[in-house]
Amino acid sequence: MDFARESPKFVQLLIGIVAFVVFVAALLALVALSDRISTGTRKRKGFAGAIVERFRNRPERLPAVIFLFPAVVLLLIGLVVPAIRTTILSFKNGGSTEWVGLENYKWMFNDPGTRIVLRNTLIWVVLVPLLSTGIGLVYAVLIDKAKFERVAKSLVFMPMAVSFVGASIVWKFVYADRPPGQEQIGLLNYIWAAMGGEPQQWLVNKPLNNLFLIVIMVWIQAGFAMVVLSAAIKAIPGEIVEAARIDGVNAWQMFWRVTMPSIRAALTVVLVTISIASLKVFDIVRTGTNGNFDTSVIANEMYNNAFRYGEAGRGSALAVFLFVLVVPIVVYQIRALRQQRATR
Repeated sequence: MDFARESPKFVQLLIGIVAFVVFVAALLALVALSDRISTGTRKRKGFAGAIVERFRNRPERLPAVIFLFPAVVLLLIGLVVPAIRTTILSFKNGGSTEWVGLENYKWMFNDPGTRIVLRNTLIWVVLVPLLSTGIGLVYAVLIDKAKFERVAKSLVFMPMAVSFVGASIVWKFVYADRPPGQEQIGLLNYIWAAMGGEPQQWLVNKPLNNLFLIVIMVWIQAGFAMVVLSAAIKAIPGEIVEAARIDGVNAWQMFWRVTMPSIRAALTVVLVTISIASLKVFDIVRTGTNGNFDTSVIANEMYNNAFRYGEAGRGSALAVFLFVLVVPIVVYQIRALRQQRATR
């Protein structure tokens, strides 16, 4: 015990080794179980026997079911059960002791502060996907087959390697301000002062402070959009491009009549993915303004109510509402992917 206290790193290493051994043993057990059921010859009776016989008739499904089972169990424990519990809490009061029905949801739409939160979230969901996808698409088209294409792509994709918190800290330095007459350390205020303007508190002044936070998200997501759309553009069959050129189309017609229809599937994926990320945005707002100055969004307000204000019911209601907003987007993406597979 004394050695464990004096050597915490050794204990952590030992725990890691044991966990790895247990994982490998469980994996080998799953493989052995799959092989035994697939190749076994003994006749099994009852419900278990019926299941075994069914999988023996369709042996290709057995490995998938066995290896997906642990993931399904973890999904139930880590997602389904918390979702049910959160939904139940959304109908209770702050102390999670009394049923209040739809009061938390009424508060959500009647409270002036929360309406500002919903408005901000809507602005994020509209502007971030459009701006990120638009910038990524234009950039992907402009640098396609350029001489320094790889370097240009790396420069735009690089922000994707930075966490939302790290990016927010970087941009807080860009937006930093000092009193008039002092040297400005923030890049934006330095340029603004050089043009004769007064230093501004960009993250404080309403309502533009929301737009300056959105810039951070666009800066990160534009690289993702550019990479996906660039790959889609390169996947356009050369015969289609060559036929369009023979027909005498100009660059603008090539973009709208050939490029855009060909990358529609990738465009949908990018828009949906960034929309979901915008709905769930938390880190940027939390780091940039802490949700002050009318910049809070649903995820940030959910955290505040549940963990700072002791209003678990209201926080849960916001979480459920956020889930309801995300589900239609996910359903749309799944349906779009199925339609694409059906047309291939």
